[in-house]
Amino acid sequence: MDDHLTPELKRVIGLPDATAMVVGTIIGASIFVQPSEITSHVPSIAGVLLVWIISGILTLFGALVCAELASIFTQSGGVYVYLKETYSPALGFLWGWAMFWTMHSGIIAAIAVICARYVAYFIPMGDAATKGVAIAVILILSAVNYLGVKHGSTLQALFTLGKVAVILAMIVLGFALGPRVPVNAAPADLSAAPINLQEFALALVAGLFAFGGWHMVTYNAEETVNPRQTIPRALVLGTMIVTVCYIALNAVYLHVLPLATVAASTRVAADAANAVLGFGGGAIMSGLVIFSTFGALSGIILSGPRVYFAMARDGLLFRWLGEIHPQFHTPHRAILVQAIWSAVLVGTGTYRALFTRVIYTEWIFFGVMAIGLFILRRRPNVARQYAVWGYPLVPGAFIVSAFAIVLNQIRSDAAESMLGLSFVLIGLPVYYFWAKHNAGKSQPNQIFPNG
Repeated sequence: MDDHLTPELKRVIGLPDATAMVVGTIIGASIFVQPSEITSHVPSIAGVLLVWIISGILTLFGALVCAELASIFTQSGGVYVYLKETYSPALGFLWGWAMFWTMHSGIIAAIAVICARYVAYFIPMGDAATKGVAIAVILILSAVNYLGVKHGSTLQALFTLGKVAVILAMIVLGFALGPRVPVNAAPADLSAAPINLQEFALALVAGLFAFGGWHMVTYNAEETVNPRQTIPRALVLGTMIVTVCYIALNAVYLHVLPLATVAASTRVAADAANAVLGFGGGAIMSGLVIFSTFGALSGIILSGPRVYFAMARDGLLFRWLGEIHPQFHTPHRAILVQAIWSAVLVGTGTYRALFTRVIYTEWIFFGVMAIGLFILRRRPNVARQYAVWGYPLVPGAFIVSAFAIVLNQIRSDAAESMLGLSFVLIGLPVYYFWAKHNAGKSQPNQIFPNG
C-alpha cells in the first residue's frame, strides 16, 4: 500500500479539548473520598489546606517537566517516548509493560467499579451485577473512542465542563448556605494531637494520588493540533484549574463539617451535601460521583491505547497493535485489547491487589523522567519550544518528591512494595527476549542516541 493511502491519526485535539482532558482525567472519585484520609493524618484545618496546596504545587512542577518534554518530542506515547528517547527502549518498554498489566488498566478497572457502586445507590444490586455494570461502562466508553478521537475528546470535554460546573456550584452553595463550623468543633483526640513530619508526608502522598493522571494528555501528541504549544499550555492550565477546585472544595468540607467528621467519613462529599441541602444531598453527590468517574474514565480510556500503539510501531509489541482504523483513524486494536484486559481485571477482582502493589512504582518512572530533563539539557541540537520555569529548582523539587513517595511506600509496606516492583521488573527479560526474537526485523525509532 502506498504511504499516502496508509491510515494516519488525525490532529483534531485543540487547546480546549486538551485542557479538558487534563482536568477531567485528574478529577475522578478521589476528591470525594480522599480528604478523609488526609484529615486523619493531619488533624487541623491549616494542615489539611497546606497539604492540598503543596500537592497542587508539586503536581504543577511535574506538569511543567512534562510540558518541556512534550515540546521536544511530538510522537504519541508521552512518558513512554520520553523514557525511550532519553535513556533506552528497555526503560520505555517497562513503562508500557506496567501500564498495560497493572497501572493503567488497573485504574480503569478501579474507577469503573467505583462508578458502578455509586449506580447501586440508586439501583440496589449484588456484587456480580456491580461488576457487570463496571464492565459495561468500560465497553461503552471504549466503543466511543473506537469510533474516533474527536468523539472521545468531545465527550471528555462535555463531562469535564459539567463536573467543574457542579463543583463550582457546590463551592458557592457550601459557603453561602452551609453551617459555619466553629474551630473548636473537633474533639480533643484530633485537635490536641501534634502534626509530625511522618504523618504530614503520608497525607501528602494521599494528596498527590488525588492529582493522578495529569500526564496522560501527552499520550495523544499525534492527534493534537500544534502539540509543541498545545500540550504544555493544557498541562499548566489544567493543573491550575484542578488545584483551585480541590483547595476550594476542601475548604467547603471543612466549613460545613466538624474536623472529626471529615476525618472519619467514608463519603465526605455526600456528608457535606447532606449538611448543606438536607438528607437528599447524598443522592445528589452520588450522581455527581457517577458523572465524574464516567468523565475521568473517558479520558483514561482514550489515552492508554496511544502508548501501546507507539510501542507496536517501534517494534516493541505485536505489529497489529499499531494498526490504525482506515475509517475512524484510531488505534482500534489497541483500544480493544485494553478494554478486554480491563474487563478481565474487573471480572476477576484482581485489579485491587495488582493496582495497590504497583501504582507507587509510576513515581519511580516520573522521577527518572524528570532526571532525563537534565540529561536532555546537556545534549546538543535538542530543540524545544517551552522551557521549564524555575529550572533547575522546579524539576529538582519534583524529583525529590517523586522518590520520597517511593521510599515512603517501601518503608510503610516493604513486602508488598517489593512484590509490586518485582512484577514491573519482570518486564526486562520479556523485553530482551522480544528484542532478540525481532532482531533485524524492526528497530525502535529513536530520535536521539543513548548516552
